[in-house]
Amino acid sequence: MKIYDYILCSGSGNRFLLFDTLRSDLSGLNIAAFAAEELHRFGVDGLLLLTRDGRGRFGMRMFNTDGSEAEMCGNGIRCVARLARERYPEATGERFAVTSGGREYRITCEEPIFGALPTFGAEIPLSLHGDDFPPSLPAEEFVGQPVPELDEGPAFTFLQPGNPHIVALVAPDSAWLFGSDGQLDTRRLAELGERANRMRGVFPRGINVSLFCRLDEGRIFAATYERGVGITSSCGTAMTSCATAAALLGLAGFDTTVEVWNRGGRVRCLPRRTQQGIVTRLTGDASFETAGRLRLDGKECIATGDASPLDPPCDRLRLTEETLRELHEKYGLTIADDHD
Repeated sequence: MKIYDYILCSGSGNRFLLFDTLRSDLSGLNIAAFAAEELHRFGVDGLLLLTRDGRGRFGMRMFNTDGSEAEMCGNGIRCVARLARERYPEATGERFAVTSGGREYRITCEEPIFGALPTFGAEIPLSLHGDDFPPSLPAEEFVGQPVPELDEGPAFTFLQPGNPHIVALVAPDSAWLFGSDGQLDTRRLAELGERANRMRGVFPRGINVSLFCRLDEGRIFAATYERGVGITSSCGTAMTSCATAAALLGLAGFDTTVEVWNRGGRVRCLPRRTQQGIVTRLTGDASFETAGRLRLDGKECIATGDASPLDPPCDRLRLTEETLRELHEKYGLTIADDHD
């Protein structure tokens, strides 16, 4: 019988199982298979690992629910950063770095943006081209253009915040996101995402697909089809990409905070042009819901599991509830409880 300690955590409604490899030896666990076969039991969007290399740098590994490994996760890296900060304060401080997918991301401890939820910022460099860029499309700065192979309708912007994204600005009443009744409908987004991830001649390693709309000055709503997962309540790199695309398209200014709402809550993004290129700071909560222990049998199936609460749920649940209520009362837009 193998025993592993975990934390069930979330960032802006994006939920994960988090393992600390500095304290738990996972060498005997087929992590990819576990993610694909067992995560559905927990109702989470992925699996996170806190790691540390020979140079003492903290790192993150993230696995999707299909067992594939993602290069970066904007919501997940805040949760990993919180665990590193709380368990290893002598090696972190108010500013430190976490690596993921071969990149280093600067992390800052931030004042809470909602209630008392622990909050972290991640400086995310974004490229407008790269190895993941569709070979059939222009190789530089694909901003606000159609991808005919995918769909003639939306105008997409390609961004690489560590993993590949295409995002498109749509009108709230265009039926791409919200129906005529103002009800969120992600079926067309799901169709776009599924189609894009079958088009490996266009998107060689798959692609994350997002649609976003303007709510008012400095505020947008985003929904995402995540490669390897499907429709999720929230995606940190997608919200970062949408806020950056809003700046590139002139919907918001660089050096101006964009508040990004989603089905799980909200974050703040600050796109900036620097000498090194575009860097967007993603700031949001890192919530720890429960601490648990898994006991796995010889076939790596969950035999028993224990869990105990960590953060009080009040602020985390209120963040989601208030976001959804304001979305309806202020903008006439509604999201069903079942997140269909």
